[in-house]
Amino acid sequence: MTFSPPALPSVDLAARLSGRARRMTASAIREILKVTQQPDVISFAGGLPAPELFPIEEVRRAADAALTKYGPAALQYSTTEGHLPLREWIAARAGITPAHVQIVTGSQQGLDLLGKILIDEGDVVLVEAPTYLGALQSFLPYGPRYVELPTDEHGIDTDALEAVLRAHPAKLLYAIPNFQNPTGRTLSLERRRRLLELTAQYGVLVVEDDPYGKLRFRGEELPSLYQLALELTGDPDRSHVIYSSSFSKTLVPGLRDAWVQAARPIIEKLVQAKQGADLHTPTLNQMIVAELVHDVLPRQIETVKKAYGERAQDMIARLREAFPPEVQFTTPEGGMFLWVTLPEGTDTTALLTRAVERKVAFVPGSPFYALGGGQNTMRLSYSSATPEQIRRGIHALGETIREALEATR
Repeated sequence: MTFSPPALPSVDLAARLSGRARRMTASAIREILKVTQQPDVISFAGGLPAPELFPIEEVRRAADAALTKYGPAALQYSTTEGHLPLREWIAARAGITPAHVQIVTGSQQGLDLLGKILIDEGDVVLVEAPTYLGALQSFLPYGPRYVELPTDEHGIDTDALEAVLRAHPAKLLYAIPNFQNPTGRTLSLERRRRLLELTAQYGVLVVEDDPYGKLRFRGEELPSLYQLALELTGDPDRSHVIYSSSFSKTLVPGLRDAWVQAARPIIEKLVQAKQGADLHTPTLNQMIVAELVHDVLPRQIETVKKAYGERAQDMIARLREAFPPEVQFTTPEGGMFLWVTLPEGTDTTALLTRAVERKVAFVPGSPFYALGGGQNTMRLSYSSATPEQIRRGIHALGETIREALEATR
C-alpha cells in the first residue's frame, strides 16, 4: 500500500516578510554587472580594484607568517572588537586608542551596523546628491527619511546645508569627503570646517566614509573630518564624527577587512550589533592584514595611486576627444570614479542598452540619488581598465552618446 502524504496548504512567503525586508532593494550596480559579464564587453561600471596590482606573493607570505606566529589561534574564534595588533596600528595612526576602533567585515557591514544602532524609523538622514548607493541600500531597511544636500565641484554646499539643518531635525549626515563615489569630487577644506561647525551646532552625527582617501594621485592631501573634529575637541569621546575606512581599495578587497573609529559609546553598541551579525571578522584575514600594514601597504598604496592616476588621465583625455562639447565630466584628484552629466532629457538607463550593443558599459546615475533624479548622469570607473580598453570603450561610448543626442534634436 502506497502512502500519500496530505498536501500542505500554500504559505504566502512574501506576506511573512518583515517591513524591514520589504524595504530592501537589490544593488543596481550588481544587477548591471550581470549584464556586462560577457568577456567582450568593456566595463567602466563596477568600482573594482585592479586585480593585476594585487600583492599576491606578499599576501601568501603574510598568511604563512600569521599561521607560524599564532598557530591554531589564527584559525580560532576571536574577539568581536577585532585583532588587537591591527586595532593598535589603526589607533596609532589616528591618535586614538584601540578602544575607539572596531574591525568590521568590509566597510559595507560597518554602514549596515551603523544604520542598525543609529537610525530609528522616520529619522532624517542627510545625504549628498548624488551619493554612494550602497549606503542608501544599507540604511534603507531601518526606515530613514532621506533629505538630499546639493553638491558642486567642491562637494557639499555648506550654505545649503545650513538651510537644511534649520528646516529638518536631522539624526545624521552621511558623506564621502575624498574622491566621492560616484562623482570623484573632493570636499574643500573650508567646507569641511564649516560642515563640522554646523553639524556640531545642530547636534547631528556625521558618518564619514573614506575608502579612497589614500588614493590621491594629484593635489594636496586634506585632513579628514574625523581629524579636524579631534583637533577641535581634543578627545575622541567628544567627537560627533564616526569614521569608516577599508583595506579593500589599498590592499585587496577579498579579505574584507575594514574598520570604524568613533567615540566609545558608539563603538560599544557596534560591538553588540556585530556580535549578533557574525560574532567577529575572520581571524586569519585580520592577522594577514596586520602582517602587511607596516611594509607592504605603503608600497602598495604608491603602486595603486600611480596606476589609477595614469588611467584617470588617459580616460579624461579620451573623453575630451570623443564626447560632444555639451557633455560635462568631473576631473578627480584621486580615487576610482568620474561623473558624466549629459544634457537634460537624456536617459542614461536607456542609453546603457545601446552602449552594451557597442560592447561598453557604465552605471546610470539615477540609483545614486536618494529621492530620484539624475537620469541624465552616469558613473565611469577607470581603476581596472587598460589603456586599450579606455581607448576603444570611450570611443564607443562617445558614438552612442552622439547618436542619442542627435535623436533628440
